[in-house]
Amino acid sequence: METTSTPTHCPYCALQCGMNLSPTPEGGVEVTERVDFPVNRGALCGKGRTAPAVLSSRVRLTSPLVRSGGTLVPATWDEALDRIAGELGAIRAGHGPDALGVFGGGGLTNEKAYTLGKFARVVLGTSQIDYNGRFCMSSAAAGGIKAFGLDRGLPFPLEDIPKTGCVILVGSNLAETMPPALRFFTELRENGGTLIVVDPRRTKTAEQADLHLMPRPGTDLALALGLLHLVVAEGRVDEEYVRERTSGWEEARAAAMAHWPEHVERITGVSVPQLREAVRMFCEPEAAMVLTARGPEQQSKGTDTVGAWINLCLATGRAGRPLSGYGCLTGQGNGQGGREHGQKADQLPGYRKLDDPAARRHVAEVWGVDPDSLPGPGRSAYELLDALGTDIRSLLLMASNPVVSAPRAAHIEERLKSLDFLAVCDVVLSETAALADVVLPVTQWAEETGTMTSLEGRVLLRQRAITPPEGVRSDLEVMHELAARLGVEKGFPTDPEEVFEELRRASAGGPADYSGITYRRLVEENGVFWPCPARATPTAPTASAVDDDGEDAGFDVFPEDPARDEAAPVHPGTPRLFLDRFATDDGRARFVPVSHRPAAEEPDEEYPVFLTTGRVVAQYQSGAQTRRVDELNAAAPGPFVELHPRLAARLGAAEGDPLAVVSRRGRAVAPARITTGIRPDTVFMPFHWPGEGRANTLTNPALDPTSRMPEFKVCAVRVEVVER
Repeated sequence: METTSTPTHCPYCALQCGMNLSPTPEGGVEVTERVDFPVNRGALCGKGRTAPAVLSSRVRLTSPLVRSGGTLVPATWDEALDRIAGELGAIRAGHGPDALGVFGGGGLTNEKAYTLGKFARVVLGTSQIDYNGRFCMSSAAAGGIKAFGLDRGLPFPLEDIPKTGCVILVGSNLAETMPPALRFFTELRENGGTLIVVDPRRTKTAEQADLHLMPRPGTDLALALGLLHLVVAEGRVDEEYVRERTSGWEEARAAAMAHWPEHVERITGVSVPQLREAVRMFCEPEAAMVLTARGPEQQSKGTDTVGAWINLCLATGRAGRPLSGYGCLTGQGNGQGGREHGQKADQLPGYRKLDDPAARRHVAEVWGVDPDSLPGPGRSAYELLDALGTDIRSLLLMASNPVVSAPRAAHIEERLKSLDFLAVCDVVLSETAALADVVLPVTQWAEETGTMTSLEGRVLLRQRAITPPEGVRSDLEVMHELAARLGVEKGFPTDPEEVFEELRRASAGGPADYSGITYRRLVEENGVFWPCPARATPTAPTASAVDDDGEDAGFDVFPEDPARDEAAPVHPGTPRLFLDRFATDDGRARFVPVSHRPAAEEPDEEYPVFLTTGRVVAQYQSGAQTRRVDELNAAAPGPFVELHPRLAARLGAAEGDPLAVVSRRGRAVAPARITTGIRPDTVFMPFHWPGEGRANTLTNPALDPTSRMPEFKVCAVRVEVVER
């Protein structure tokens, strides 16, 4: 038996932990330690350790399925592909290209995300494409672009966290969502730094904090503004930094000063002494960071909320300096790369804007098409799903399960059922795939090679370790075959490295420039941080390209033409952004004035309690894969309603009693889990399960006006004990 192991990365979250896959005597693979990868140094959570279980033919799809007489039955690949191409062609002929919808996923490799965007715009000619990453960090992306001119989840490596003085962690339970990352915060405290956690629940992460702030759901914006008010009032503004490296301070300052501490205490429930203590802890060290996650971002004011936390960093000189900055903890495995390369409604490869004429010309030249043939921006994710069955008559969906994961999920399930035609590419028969007219079984992480971009902006190579089962094909093969059937014979290769070479050209010169990255470099260097132009241009020190020791590497990471000098040295990549200038026209960061406003839906007499949602350690996202792993199901077998003892007493509820949680959108039922670790005015439900315990039946699709992020994290509900 072959005993060599293959170095690769976990199929789940954006940490993209390193692992080795080694063959087993039974013909499968097992996960073994890979200590050379710096993010996890061999450590894995239960999901990563058990990931090979989903490779089993017992739980995954191994044959195309076609609906016949109301039932999905096995079919040949030709039958399934012919059916999809025929239906899409007929709908396009009868209703126009925008009657065809495309919905992607944050778990797709960069190669597949890139090809899906190209397929939608070149083969189908539709503008109606978006992806579930819109539900992940779109608010952080919008806030980062407004302030810094560029969005990358973290502008520094995770390894910088233990070296800073203080971290404010807002709305993240990383002890459960990405457990291997917790060690960076443990090391921070061991080194004398402090951790402030902002969360309405006392999570396992909050238990590690030096200070835990428990605001009412939906009030993170007011909290950040109150902290900035105190920074000004206590004379803690870094005036020199603000003057030399930012613009717009006076307007942002005036907005913050309207949020005096006592007013913020009334809004948030966080006491004035706690506010003052947070400001002291954040401002006293030489360096500090703010990291946000879905808590503040999945709100109808998520972009403004992120902007307020960024303003706090800018006012105190905590952005674009060593061991300081604002960052976002991306959730999905390729949530970062997935939007950089074209499957988002308004994006072209390289993080270019679809409505930018120069960007359209550049990408069209790489694709060999007329720029005028490319459609304009389409609908955002929820708006696209909400339009299904009306002017969008068909949907091609990859790597997503909106029946469980979308807000107002019962409504979205009905919209999916109303389609003329639904085709799904997936590894398993998810709840969404079960509604499809055609289901195509596709390869997964261990069976294919491709790149992912982690939350650090580190581009990584996941390498094929095993041969997929007979009857399973890659998403790249699917798009190649469909393109040919729809009249586009060239431009859709099936080899991922060939796709990546084209992606390099398409991204060249864009904000997310991958043109200097190759598969060989990814193997030899354990990943490369973008932006990484094809050639480095020696300049006066920019400090935007800094080596691992924090020393200036002397390269310009925003050259006008990254390939203009073939004799120039290879660019090293950019682990740390903004240390000398920001990615704006004038190099200055921009303050954006923001003010608090309520959530789209506040509690009232009929719905008197807040609902917030999130994840548990043993399940992942919609659970389509992790719910098929026995060990994970034993640890987290089903949904629950977490509530405070005072609320339980008012309801007459005991531990384990079935509770109905009711919102204006529907009803979910799950057993009670009573704990003092949650606010008395709030209940929590995890969102991994379908059926009567589906948390997203309840959630509010109210959208952020900039990012188009739905308000997953706060809505009004009532809670009732269900009679046995």
